[in-house]
Amino acid sequence: MDDLLEQFLIEGRDLIAQAAADLDTLRRDPKDAAAIDSAFRAIHTLKGSVGIFPMGPAERVLHAAEEVLERARKARAMLDAATIAAIVGCLDAIDRWVDDLEGGGALSPDAEAVAAAAIARLPGADPAASEEVAPAPSFWVHALIERERGVLQGATTALTAFRYTPDAECFFRGEDPLAVVAGVPEIVALAVLPIGGSWPTLAEIDPFVCTSIIEGLSAAAIEAVQAAFRMMPDQVAIHPIAPFIDAQPESVGVTGHAAATLRVDAARIDALADGLGELVVAVNAFAPLAEQADAIDRDLAARIRAVQAGIERAASDLHRGVSAVRLVPLAPTLRRLPRMVREIAASLGKQVAFTMSGERLEVDKQVADGLFEPLLHLVRNAVDHGIEAPGDRETAGKSAAGRITLTASRDGDAILLVLADDGAGIDADRIRGVAATRGLIGEEAAAQLSDAAALRLIFTPGFSTAAAVTEVSGRGVGMDAVLTAVDRLRGTIEIESAPGAGTRFLLRLPANALTTRLLIVEIGGDRYGVPLDQIVETVRVDTSALMPVGGGRACVLRGRTVPVLSLAALLGVAERSNAATKLLVTRSGGENVALTVDGFAERVDTLVRPSSGILAGVPGVTGSTLLGDGDVLLVLDLPALAA
Repeated sequence: MDDLLEQFLIEGRDLIAQAAADLDTLRRDPKDAAAIDSAFRAIHTLKGSVGIFPMGPAERVLHAAEEVLERARKARAMLDAATIAAIVGCLDAIDRWVDDLEGGGALSPDAEAVAAAAIARLPGADPAASEEVAPAPSFWVHALIERERGVLQGATTALTAFRYTPDAECFFRGEDPLAVVAGVPEIVALAVLPIGGSWPTLAEIDPFVCTSIIEGLSAAAIEAVQAAFRMMPDQVAIHPIAPFIDAQPESVGVTGHAAATLRVDAARIDALADGLGELVVAVNAFAPLAEQADAIDRDLAARIRAVQAGIERAASDLHRGVSAVRLVPLAPTLRRLPRMVREIAASLGKQVAFTMSGERLEVDKQVADGLFEPLLHLVRNAVDHGIEAPGDRETAGKSAAGRITLTASRDGDAILLVLADDGAGIDADRIRGVAATRGLIGEEAAAQLSDAAALRLIFTPGFSTAAAVTEVSGRGVGMDAVLTAVDRLRGTIEIESAPGAGTRFLLRLPANALTTRLLIVEIGGDRYGVPLDQIVETVRVDTSALMPVGGGRACVLRGRTVPVLSLAALLGVAERSNAATKLLVTRSGGENVALTVDGFAERVDTLVRPSSGILAGVPGVTGSTLLGDGDVLLVLDLPALAA
């Protein structure tokens, strides 16, 4: 059942997402007949899929929703807003039950009550009819699915499974079980099985007693199969089966193209990616080797460089291929957010319209896996503490319903996600006051913070503006978890907010998680690596351009005063004095900060291993990598060092 469950989780969630997208289309255009047809097909197929598992309440809910959509299809009638909302509520319940099945193997104890309530909200739904849905299948359905996996993988529509157990005395009544089965239309698979699991020996056979069971699959509708067994309804069990299509565990929206996909365990892809990273490190060893050969034999050095170029091209092609395999759509990561917004808003008595765009954007699997946690915190807090109560919004001249949008897009070599709300916004002065009151920062230091830096205090562990602790926290509770999760993905997060106008969170994440492009810098005679996505720019200025400000230094870059810190001092090593100062400009606390270094060296693409052991406790060090000459290079976390 593990394979069946895994397949169901993939396809079931695809179908839920498809139906939800169709209903969202109908909200905007209630006359869209194609969207009604698509939603009906998705829910009909999903009903067949849940029938394989102990999900009776889900089957009844889907049956009732399917009937509502079927009536609208036949009458070519519009679905009103209340009906669409009721069907969305049914999908929300199914979505939760799919999570329950994945997590614990069974539905929640209140599933029957939830199902009854969901059906009752459907206009014109017949609760009695929904009870007539066939019960969950017995063991024979699971065994048949395993036996006929090849047939199901090639199917493009739902099939009907049947199990015919002829009466032992059927021969005396002139009945021919094989002739009965021959009347079943569109048979695609058939098996004759022994009662009891094994055939009798020749000496045990009684030619007057039927000892066989006949199982099969038909491409015909259930009603047609039932008609073939109309004379012996008590001897047959029938159940719908959704087409079983092998798809990649990470893929969404491609399940109709089974022949073009290959199902590969994610761990194998990760192992391949690790091997590619090691290959990149090995390729980097050719450059210093060629330099050494120059002193001995220039022709040999030239041949080494030629070989290096060839291997680099092959490694680059392999890198692109593996990166493409690891790409997965954002949709599975984001799919639960609309339901959670609806549930949280309902629990708080708020009205919230939540929209997403860019969910079909493909990102690296590692990014997709780690993205849900920070987005969940941000969305929960936007609904709870960002969006005001309907009455407060109307008093402020806003619509009663708040708006939250989530957009995903590519921005060069990065993925940009923007979560915006039109709620109360964040008051930087209030943030300063709360932080000082709770002892997270001194009053004088708080007063000197810019608004952007003050807003970032909400990421401080223990910070909260909520007056009371509730299940749905106020903006600030859990925000340290957001920052930690984003840092883990080698990303950054920025805040833009204005009191009364709303808030925007901007998450920038690397598009490629296989290797990291580093700039090697020299500090105090040692070399360190800095991720290029942490560098705003590199600048060379005359040392005289550095000005004393308070207890530190600053310089003017592009018309703005930027604080200057010594990276050598932050690392505890000696700083060299130079006539020209080399600066790395990074973003920390929402502001640009310049860090002095002794020199810039080459750029490399390499595999960065997370800090472990002794390095795990070193602040400002995010990992390490091995250079081509065998040296270990520490990789720095510039925003953390500059904080």
